[in-house]
Amino acid sequence: MGNSKSHSGRTCCSQFLPEEQAEIDRLFDALSSQKDGAETSPRSFSLKALQSHVGEALPPEMLARLYDGMRQVCGTGPAQGSCQSVSREQFTVSLSHLLRGSSEERSVVILKMISASGGPVKAREVRKFTEDLVGSVVHVLSHRQELRGWAGKEAPGAPARTQALAAQLLSELKLPGGERLQGPQWLEGNCDRAAIEDWVFRVPRVAMFLSVVVHRGLLVLGVPPDLAMLVPERQVEPGQELTSLLDVLAVIFLSSHLAPRQRHCWRLLFASHLHGQSFSQLCGRVTHRGPCLALLEDRSGHVFGGFASCSWEVKPQFQGDNKCFLFSIAPSMAVYTPTGYNDHYMYLNHSQQTIPNGLGMGGQHSYFGLWVDADFGNGHSKAKPTCTTYDSPQLSAEEDFRFEKMEVWAVGEPVESELAKGKKSVLDVDPGAQILLEATGWTRQSAGFPEIPDSHSADQ
Repeated sequence: MGNSKSHSGRTCCSQFLPEEQAEIDRLFDALSSQKDGAETSPRSFSLKALQSHVGEALPPEMLARLYDGMRQVCGTGPAQGSCQSVSREQFTVSLSHLLRGSSEERSVVILKMISASGGPVKAREVRKFTEDLVGSVVHVLSHRQELRGWAGKEAPGAPARTQALAAQLLSELKLPGGERLQGPQWLEGNCDRAAIEDWVFRVPRVAMFLSVVVHRGLLVLGVPPDLAMLVPERQVEPGQELTSLLDVLAVIFLSSHLAPRQRHCWRLLFASHLHGQSFSQLCGRVTHRGPCLALLEDRSGHVFGGFASCSWEVKPQFQGDNKCFLFSIAPSMAVYTPTGYNDHYMYLNHSQQTIPNGLGMGGQHSYFGLWVDADFGNGHSKAKPTCTTYDSPQLSAEEDFRFEKMEVWAVGEPVESELAKGKKSVLDVDPGAQILLEATGWTRQSAGFPEIPDSHSADQ
C-alpha cells in the first residue's frame, strides 16, 4: 500500500491499492458528474449528489455526518475553512482515513462528523453520534438484505438495543482527565481529539461500524473479510419458525467476543417454545455439541446468558475453561470474563439425589452467577456484590426469577469429534428417559456395546 495520485496529478495521502483507488476515482466521477453536483472547478460533488447515489441505504442523519466529515478534510489534515462541496482529494483522503487509517487519522474525520467545529465536543454529542452510527449499521444491513436471517430494526425493542450497544461502546470513552462516563453529569464534559483517538484505538468496533457504513452504504470496495464475519449466518431447522431473543445488534455484540472461527454461523440447538419447557430436552439437545451461547429472558424483560467454550456434559463436576463468560443483553449490554478466583465455569447435572440438578455458570452450588433449575422455568442469579468466577453483577431483575423463553445456539461449524460424540441413542441424549427406564426395572441392552464404525472408516 502506498500513495496514489489523483486525476489532477497531485499526490494525495491514499492508503489504497491502485485498483482500489481506481474504483474510488470512478465513484467520485459518477458523483461529481450528476446534474446537481457542485458547479465548481476543480470538480466536486454536493450533499444532494451523495444522497442521490446512496438513496435510502443510510439514514439521512448519518449521510449528512459522513458528508460533513468529507468536506472538511484535506490531504494534510483538517481543511482550512469550511468547504461547501467535496473535492476528489477530500473524498479519497476521508475514505482512506476511515477505512485504512490509524486511530489518529480516523479521529480527525470522526470529530468533523460529530461537529463542524472539529474541536472539543461535548460527551453528549459523542453519545448521539454513537447512537446514529449503531442505528446506521442495522439500517444499511437491513436495506442491503445482509442480516443473514436475524431480525433488524423492526424487532421489538430494537431502539432500546441501539441505545444499549451505544452505551456499551461509550463506556470505554475517557474524558481528558481520565474519567469515564459514569452518569448524566458526565455528558457535559468536553472530549478533545486525543480522547476520541484513544477511544477509537481501544474500541475497534467503532472503526468496524464506520467501515460498514462506508462499504455497504456507498457500495464501494466490496465486502472485506472482517465485515463478512460481522454477522454470523442464522441456521434453524427447516420448517421451524423462531422469533429469537437475539436481534442483529445483540448478535454483533456477542460475536465480537468470540474467536473468528465461531463467527461464521450459529445453529439453533434448543428453544423452549419449539422444543418444550423441558430440562431433559435441554440436556439432550446441548450436550456434546461444541461451544455454544445459552440465553434466556426473565419475566421482567431482562435478557442474559453465558458462553460455554466447551461442549456441555452431564456430570456432577464443574467443567469448561477461562474462555467462558457471562453476558447481559437487556436492559444493558455487557460481557463478564473470568477472574481467575476459581474454575467454576460450567456445571450441568440431572437426576441426582444429593447435589443440585440444573445448568449453572459461575459461583458455587446454590449460589451461581447464572442458574437454570432442573425444575424448568426457575432460576437464580446471585452476586453480592459480584460473582466470584466472572465478576458479574446480578443479571436478572430479581435474584430468584421465573422465565418462559430460553435458547441455546452452537457457534461455528460442527467439529467432527463433536459430531461423533453426538451419535447417541435417545437414552444417551435424554437422561430423563434413561432414569425412567431404569425405574421400571428394564435394562439397556445396548449399554457397553462399542459403536459400529462408519463404512468408509472400516475400509481404511
